[in-house]
Amino acid sequence: MTHPLCAITGPTSGIGEATALDLAQRGYRLILVCRNETKGKALAQRCRDAGASEVAVELCDLASIESVRQAGQRMAASYPCLDILINNAGRSIRRAIEHSYDRFHDFQRTMQLNYFGCLRLSLGVLPDMSERRSGQIINISSMGVVGPPPRFSA
Repeated sequence: MTHPLCAITGPTSGIGEATALDLAQRGYRLILVCRNETKGKALAQRCRDAGASEVAVELCDLASIESVRQAGQRMAASYPCLDILINNAGRSIRRAIEHSYDRFHDFQRTMQLNYFGCLRLSLGVLPDMSERRSGQIINISSMGVVGPPPRFSA
C-alpha cells in the first residue's frame, strides 16, 4: 500500500512540526514547504527517523507570491498526485490596534502570508486534485480568527 503524499507549510515549528512528525510516524510521504533550508533538512531527517516513507524539502517564502507560484509549479511537476495540502504557515503580530494606526504594512504582511500565500498554493494544486476527484486541503489557523483577542489586531 502506498502511503498518502502530504505537503505541509510552516513545518519547522509549532503545530506544523508536530503534524509533520505525527504523519511521519504513520509512514506518510511528506513535502516540507519551508523558508529555511537548514531547518527543513533537519526536520526531514527527523521525519525519516520517525518512519516517513519519503521526505522532500520544498523551499518557498509564502510571503512572496512569486516564490509561491514557482514552488507550486515545481510541486505540480515533481509530485502530480498530491493527496493532502496542509496550509499551516502563518504570521502573528502581537500589537494592539491603538499601536497599529500607522502600521498598515503589518496588515499587508499578515494577509500576504496567512491568506494570499496559502490561497495561491492551494490554487496551484487544485487542478490536479479536481481532475483526479481526490485530495484534501486543510487550513490551520489560530484562535485569533474566532474572536478579537487583545494585542492581535493584524
